[in-house]
Amino acid sequence: MAEAILALNAGSSSIKFALFAAERTESRELICRGALDGIGTAPHFHAKSASGKKVGEQRWPEGANQTHETLLDYLLSWIDSHIGSDKMQAVGHRIVHGGGVFTAPVVLTPEILSQLDGFTPLAPLHQPHNLSPVRAVAKLRPHLPQIGCFDTAFHCTMPEIATAMALPRAYRAQGVRRYGFHGISYEYIARQLSKVAPGIAHGRVIAAHLGNGASLCALRDGRSVDTTMGFTALDGLMMGTRCGTIDAGVVLYMLTQQHLDPHEIEHILYQKSGLLGVSGISSDMRTLQSSNEPAAREAIDLFVFRAARETAALAASLGGIDGFVFTAGIGENSPEIRQQICAGLAWLGVKLGPNGGAVPGPGPHRISDSSSAVQVYVIPTDEEAMIVQHVIETLPDIAP
Repeated sequence: MAEAILALNAGSSSIKFALFAAERTESRELICRGALDGIGTAPHFHAKSASGKKVGEQRWPEGANQTHETLLDYLLSWIDSHIGSDKMQAVGHRIVHGGGVFTAPVVLTPEILSQLDGFTPLAPLHQPHNLSPVRAVAKLRPHLPQIGCFDTAFHCTMPEIATAMALPRAYRAQGVRRYGFHGISYEYIARQLSKVAPGIAHGRVIAAHLGNGASLCALRDGRSVDTTMGFTALDGLMMGTRCGTIDAGVVLYMLTQQHLDPHEIEHILYQKSGLLGVSGISSDMRTLQSSNEPAAREAIDLFVFRAARETAALAASLGGIDGFVFTAGIGENSPEIRQQICAGLAWLGVKLGPNGGAVPGPGPHRISDSSSAVQVYVIPTDEEAMIVQHVIETLPDIAP
């Protein structure tokens, strides 16, 4: 089998992975993809080939003492048995925060990992889990090159005014500014636009990464000029369990009137708010859409309202809008949400086609009417493919 590159996208309780052939072409072969879910509870490994055929599965019982390191050891051994022990050439990692320092992919060294540890206060629920697999792989396969790809890097093209906060100037020197996230996803979408919709790829496009984490990005000529997430991944749109933009006075109220400590407030804002907090039912949009509870509908309506409102703000940053792209879990799979958001953007000239936002299946699709002033697309994102592309661009000698 051909030499391969592994992409890892690690979270607190799961590690998504994809294995691609080490080819220089962007249409390189996907060998397999899957995940290690339930880390810390009942781990579950599963993998499928590019055609969707199951090629691997393993379950561990509840309470099994399986750490990120032991599970990665299992994954690497499984890959060896699947493609050959000498075939994997490098590993690419999604790392949420690169601060203002790392604006392009880098080869990960102990010194760089130490620098990245310093950004943990800016992404406390993401950064440690992104870095843990890097250290685990370095211990298990010390000679395997590892590349870090940063969610913040794509937004380094934002003008300074879009990164500023109206705080005393001393805070800027401490790194308190707007960074933006989901950059690996947005970079993938920007590259796909040049193939799918070349007529608007160099124009003014707003991309909506709508999943459990959600944000919008304003693109001009394929570059980020503004985005809804800011200093942390807590800002902007309402999300699955995160509140999004909130009056800072609410935090002061929690602190001074309810006497909550910072960790309790962090837990509420990151893990108890958003769709879950408003509905009191679930953070999963599918569950809410199937519910008859009024609170479920209220949560959905607020999600849609906030998405449409923030789109209008980004249209102002762009000076108009030529295209709009839905992507990620909700954006790719919920015609109802797409239809509701587009209805809220009708004043911008958005008009859906006769299928009302529905698509016939996977793959890029235009869903706007031919008379729509704004071209609207559904384009599946692939962060792992983008990570592999960055690995090849950073280590060109590993691909033929």
